[in-house]
Amino acid sequence: MNKLFVLWAALTCSAAALAADAAGDDAIKDKIAKALHVTPADIRPSAAPGLYEVQKGHEFGYATADGKFFIAGDLVNLETGQQITEQHRRADRLAALRELGEDNMIVFAPTPPIATKYVVAVFTDIDCPYCRKLHSQIAQYNAKGIEIRYVFFPRTGLNTPSYYKAESVWCAADRQAALTLAKRGQTIPEKKCVNPVAREYQLGLDLGVHATPMLILPNGDELPGYVPPDDLAAELARSAAEDKTAAVSESPHG
Repeated sequence: MNKLFVLWAALTCSAAALAADAAGDDAIKDKIAKALHVTPADIRPSAAPGLYEVQKGHEFGYATADGKFFIAGDLVNLETGQQITEQHRRADRLAALRELGEDNMIVFAPTPPIATKYVVAVFTDIDCPYCRKLHSQIAQYNAKGIEIRYVFFPRTGLNTPSYYKAESVWCAADRQAALTLAKRGQTIPEKKCVNPVAREYQLGLDLGVHATPMLILPNGDELPGYVPPDDLAAELARSAAEDKTAAVSESPHG
């Protein structure tokens, strides 16, 4: 038999098998999507055979391939200790912050000759005591190469005094100065303008923020509460080293 014909036949069979697998995968996704009221795009095969990861907004869970069972929990690789679901949450947090955009944050960055080594997003409330304590040391964070990007999360909710203070800070001519004054407990002029405060508050709720300050580290990890400058610098260095080690171990050439 002609060798080219044999090769063509093998490739045709492989393509047909792949098409069949894709069709079967689509059917499974459709079934799960209907059961859980999500879209097929929110569903993907997981690292565990027979389970599909389902993402609804910023929440994750797992469904069996027959669409009969759903697991509201985290997936962990018991052999390696890899926190699979949490890794996906980290990536999702970072994606959400990228979508929000730096232009919707109030940024306090190190000034030259100090270089920025780490960027930390902080969900903050103007009236929160520990948020105020963190901000009182902003120069110390910057001195360690830590850039702080503030995202508003008025804990008392929309249309409350803390919310209106956040709006006034955002609408000030000098947002950094206004935020610093407000966090010192000083009164700033009330102002209204188009602002991202409501959007940021909702993002915080969607990401599960329930207290402030809430820090989102460069790897997407969340760190709740006030962390002194020295401790935060040490934590950032540790997590960066861990991420580098993990990247090397997961590399096919590692």
